[in-house]
Amino acid sequence: MLERNRQWAGRKTQSDPRFFARLVGQQSPRYFWVGCSDSRVPATEIVDLDPGEMFVHRNIANLVPASDTNFNAALLFAVNVLRVRHVLVVGHYGCGGIRAARNAVANDAIGSWLAPVRALYWQHRTALHALPDEQAREDRLCELNVIAQVEQVCANAVVEQAWRDGHDLTVHGLIYAIGDGLLQSVCEPVSRIPVGKAHVRDDDDDENIL
Repeated sequence: MLERNRQWAGRKTQSDPRFFARLVGQQSPRYFWVGCSDSRVPATEIVDLDPGEMFVHRNIANLVPASDTNFNAALLFAVNVLRVRHVLVVGHYGCGGIRAARNAVANDAIGSWLAPVRALYWQHRTALHALPDEQAREDRLCELNVIAQVEQVCANAVVEQAWRDGHDLTVHGLIYAIGDGLLQSVCEPVSRIPVGKAHVRDDDDDENIL
């Protein structure tokens, strides 16, 4: 790993001699990415951004519980200090956390962490079981989880205060397909509107959100 790091740093310096000097002097990202810890979803790489251009928080199943001090601290820093303009809640198809939440309840830290996803599954179980197969149900639950987390972010006191203060801040819900590397929106961007208005996009909605 150390050798690969040296090679990477050498390539960066060769192509842009001042790359690291610029990073030392500033961190001014426009985006705050809230994503899953899955190693197949590297945040800055899949949107082709350099270090310093996106502030990142990751956890299993991209959750934003109001009780999570870690997330709240990251959100506060992103919004109040870095002054990001976009919060991106990003789930992905094939999420192991989503799959685990549909199975037997584990009496451990993972089982406790995934409780909100399990509750979401039971809330939508009738509609989910109307879908044709297990893959479709799992994919749909991944999307529903993103929408639920968008609503949670919008209800967070940090975001509500930013909107009251006139901060230009928009919350987005996205899903990433590991199979083809593409992102798509699953709900309308939310900005200065009542909590709970995030909704499923129609097929003909504009996908160009940023």
